[in-house]
Formats: sequence, C-alpha cells, structure tokens
Amino acid sequence: MDVNSFYGKRMRTLQALVPENPQESDADFSDVDDPIEDPDYHPIRDEAAGDSSFESLDEDDAPSKSTSSTELPCKKRRKGKHTLKTVSLQEPEDTLSSPSSPPSGPHNGTRKIWKHEDIEEFQVTESRFEPPVVVQSPFQYFKMLFTDEMIQHVAHQTNLYSAQELGDPIKTSPEEIEDFLAMLLFMGVFNFPSLEDYWHHESRFSVIADIMPRKRFQLLRRYIHFNDNQQCSENPDRFYKIRPLFEMLRKQCLLIPSTYKHSVDEVMIGYKDKWGFKVFYRASSSGIIHDLLLYQGASTFFNVALSEEEQMLPLGAKVVTTLCKTIQQPRLSVVFFDNFFTSFKLVQTLQTSLGVKCIGTVRPNRTGGAPLMTDKELIKRGRGSYDYRSAEGVIAVKWCDNKCVNLLSNASGIMPLSTVKRWCKESKQKITVPCPSLIPAYNQHMGGIDLSDMLVHLYKTPAKSRRWYIPLFGYILDLSIANSWLVYKRDCGLLNEKAMPLKRFRLAVAHSLSQVKKPASKVGRPFSSSPPPPKKHYTPRASLPKPQPDVRYDSLGHWPLHCDKRGRCNYCPRGVSRWKCQKCNVFLCLNANQDCFAAFHQK
Repeated sequence: MDVNSFYGKRMRTLQALVPENPQESDADFSDVDDPIEDPDYHPIRDEAAGDSSFESLDEDDAPSKSTSSTELPCKKRRKGKHTLKTVSLQEPEDTLSSPSSPPSGPHNGTRKIWKHEDIEEFQVTESRFEPPVVVQSPFQYFKMLFTDEMIQHVAHQTNLYSAQELGDPIKTSPEEIEDFLAMLLFMGVFNFPSLEDYWHHESRFSVIADIMPRKRFQLLRRYIHFNDNQQCSENPDRFYKIRPLFEMLRKQCLLIPSTYKHSVDEVMIGYKDKWGFKVFYRASSSGIIHDLLLYQGASTFFNVALSEEEQMLPLGAKVVTTLCKTIQQPRLSVVFFDNFFTSFKLVQTLQTSLGVKCIGTVRPNRTGGAPLMTDKELIKRGRGSYDYRSAEGVIAVKWCDNKCVNLLSNASGIMPLSTVKRWCKESKQKITVPCPSLIPAYNQHMGGIDLSDMLVHLYKTPAKSRRWYIPLFGYILDLSIANSWLVYKRDCGLLNEKAMPLKRFRLAVAHSLSQVKKPASKVGRPFSSSPPPPKKHYTPRASLPKPQPDVRYDSLGHWPLHCDKRGRCNYCPRGVSRWKCQKCNVFLCLNANQDCFAAFHQK
C-alpha cells in the first residue's frame, strides 16, 4: 500500500453530489462541451426554442456546487431548478470523542481503565477456494456480474421511457442492448475525441461502426433508461433512476466467495471537474468488490434496518456496520478501514453485535481517551518507536515513522514485532524500521478498493452527459469488467494457467457481446471497408486470429462463404481453403475428405 495513503495524505473530498429530487423529468440532455455532436442533443427542440431554449428547461440535471445554491462551473448558464446538490461528509461528531467529552463504549458514563498491556493476536484462517473444473471464457465471467436480467431490465425500461416521451417505443431488444454495451466497451479501449469520429468516413473504425449505425446508437443513448419515472412519487431514494442496476450488481457481488480479510473505503465516481458521487465499498485485498453502498446524505440508510444503538453512531461507523452485515462468516473475519471511519465505539460495536475483528488508523480525538505519549515525545525517541495502551480488549497504538500515526485494533497488537522498509534521507537508501505487528497487517490488506478503482479507470467507458445517472451507468459497466477480471484471474491462479491482461479481457467480452447468438452479416457484404492488405509471407497458423469460444460454438450464422483468394485453414495444420466462415471470418477446409468447417464449430 502507498505510504501516502497510510498516513492519510490521499486527497479525500469532503463533499459529494447527490440528486436533489428523484422525481425530476428528463427534459434536456445536451452536454456542456459539444451539444451539437453529442447524441443527446435535440436540434428540433433547441432550434425551435431559439435563444430562450435554456430558459424553458425542466428541473433536470443542472448541478449545484454547494449546499446552498452556488452553481458548478460550466460554459452555459441554465435557468431553472438545479437537480444536483452537494452534501458534506465532514462529520460534526468529530468533537464527540474529544478528551473533554464523556467516554464512549458499552458502559457509557464509566471511565475506561487503560493498561500498558498487549492484546492477544487473532489468528485469521487462510482462505481456500475450490478450484474450478475449467477456466471459463471472459464473456461468461462478465455475465456473472452483468447478468441477462440486467440487460433485459435496461431494454424494457428504455422501451417504456421512449414510449412515454415519444408516444411509441423505439423497440429495442436485449440483443441490441448487448450490441450497445459492446460498443461502449470498445470505446473505453479505443478512445476517439468525438463519438461521431467512429463513423466518419475519414476516421471510420469498423470494429465499432459495423455493429450499429450511428443514428441508432445515438437514439439508444438518448433514450436509455433504468427505472420508471412515473413510479417514483414521494420516493426517498435520491438515486431512484439508477438504483435497480446497482442493486442487481450488488446482489451478484455478494455471491462472489471472499477471503476472511476485508477492507472498507470510499470511491469517487467522477461527474464534473472534482465533483462526483460517493460510493462506499467492502472489498478483499485482491481488489474484488463484495458489497457497496451509495451515499446520498441523510437518507443514505433509508432501506437499511438499523438498531437504536447503530442509529446513534456517526456516518462512518454506520457505513462500516452496514457493509459488515453481509459478511458470510463474521467471527472468522477481520475488517480494515482508515481514520474516516474508525472510533473506539465502532471497534466495540463490531465486536459485540457482529463478532467482527478490526484494525484501523484513527484520529487522536477518537481513541476513547487513551493516555498515549504526545507526538513530540515519541519523535524524540526516534524513528520506529511506539507507545500503546489497552482497555476492554481494544489496543490503541501510536507509532513514529516519518510522522506519528494512531491505530485502534482488537485483532492484532504489538507482538510479534515486525519491520518495514523506509527511505532514509541521511543515508540515501532504504533502511529497516521496527514496527508493531498490526502495521504490516494494515498496509497489506487496506489497498483492495484502491486497486479496484485503479482498474476501473484504466479503460473507462465514455459516459459524459448532463444526465447524472449516465456516468453511474458507465461506472457499473466498468466495475463489472474489473470485478469479473479479478475473479477470472483468481481462477487462473488456482489452475496454474496464465491469465490474459485486463485490456484483452475487456475486448474479448466486447467481441462476444456483439456476436454471440446473433446472425452473421449478409452474404456478399465485404468484411471490411478498408482496402485489401498487401501480400504477406506465410504466417504461422498459431498466430491467426480465432473467434471467442462463445461465438465459435453458438451454432448460429456459421455459413461457408466462397472467396476468390485462398487462405490457410484455421483448424488443420496444413490445409488450404477458399472457404471462409461468414461469422468467424476464418478459412476452413470444406470437402469430403477433410471437413474442418464442421469440426471447428463442434465442442
């Protein structure tokens, strides 16, 4: 884990965007930068409105920059009610745990007796996963998270919303939504300046342009929807429009087998500049997300059953207890979190209510009043020095490295002492620094969510729009890819197989989405609009491209197509053929003595 993250230097935004009114309509969808080229632009409506088009907008999608009425910086001012507002994450209860306040704990009003004693180390069971019979295809791993149910839901809601807006549905289907998703996945890898560039004759990208015409893609992107607007009256859920997809994804994430070591942290889903939506995650150290919680201010826990004791907890503690309730075996598990969440009361609440052990960095005013040495006193003792006190099964530790850091734990204490490598300015080399045992445990298992967030942003789906739920939809798609790749990578490790990189995994999923169980193109249509490649020397058969297994064996649209030029058979070692599979686009022998065409498509 990055040292800067350990010491709390990572930038944490204390404000998050939330929809102000879940009942808002979808009146205007033009983007800020280039409304004419954007598929959400409506020339008929905007040209008819003239200069007053921005004045007659409905109360949709104009963000707000503060908790009052300050606007987010944008190029065009829009009149009307703003639909996004910022909610502060700064906890007013930070002062509740100050030394002058009453002590916290299960016995409120009683003073804790702090002792200079270590606690017993909690032995965490090593996770063992049952190896699969065979590693499945990337498409099958993706469908474990982004299920057919989600695709059918998107198709139904898109038809419903287009019928409500136009009077007649655009008649999309789950198969067409899969094509739409495939194009978004391709766009996340092959990033063009504008969506129109993928179809323009000077920059046409056939991998995307051949899947769907530009106007149809724009129409789908214009009317894609995820929940019924007419059913959200007086709904407390600010994320009503995107909630079904998040709940379906969360349901699938909960089914993934997890380790006994979890981390809880936050993630920002970018929307505009430094502003975005907050999501809290519970993940394993490998980066696999197992549970999530959308932050929406005071109504964040509107659908969560909290006890009276949990309702009195601060925001961070409520988040941790909510996410820890879905752990399969809590009494065998340890949870790691940073100083935004940690408090003495939270550590005790997790132990008493759920049986979960935890380790976390903590702010000095949340240690429960532990009489630890001051930072100046500990720095005088030198790098690697530490002080600790324990009470009621919880140990408070202060450790001096580049600066002092405070931790609370009931899973691991001081012994056995460990070491960490740190850079020394004087000797200009890394040196060994002693530390309590809970330090390396925290560093090792706290970075899972940061890893997942990094993977999501490597190949990001283009989802720029003034409709606040479109970036959230793009994030769901990217998270499904990252999570499924991590599960695939874990299965490859169990079977000692080499895993493909994330980019190849994403492209394989996109190819399968656009081709599996779909008819091939019409006979006689050229496979590419580009000129034929120049004549090349013999290419080894192993390097010839092969279709994804899901496409190869779907038994739909695999018809032989006769070509003028011969090609080397993709199945037999020495065969040469003029026959090509119309769907798989590979040469295959087709004769009485050597029927590779049929053998290639049979499992």
